[in-house]
Amino acid sequence: MFEFDQYLGFLAFLFILTMGFWLMIFLFALLPYWIGGSLKEFFQEKKEERKKKKL
Repeated sequence: MFEFDQYLGFLAFLFILTMGFWLMIFLFALLPYWIGGSLKEFFQEKKEERKKKKL
């Protein structure tokens, strides 16, 4: 079966694999929200600038 060092290597592999999996899910969930919010804020600022210039 497994020797102790093989078992530790397998556990390290599983830990790194699951850590990467959850990081990927976190980034794909957070990045669109972050980009969308910054675009919304950018367009609001541009709209306010145009409004001030108009007056």
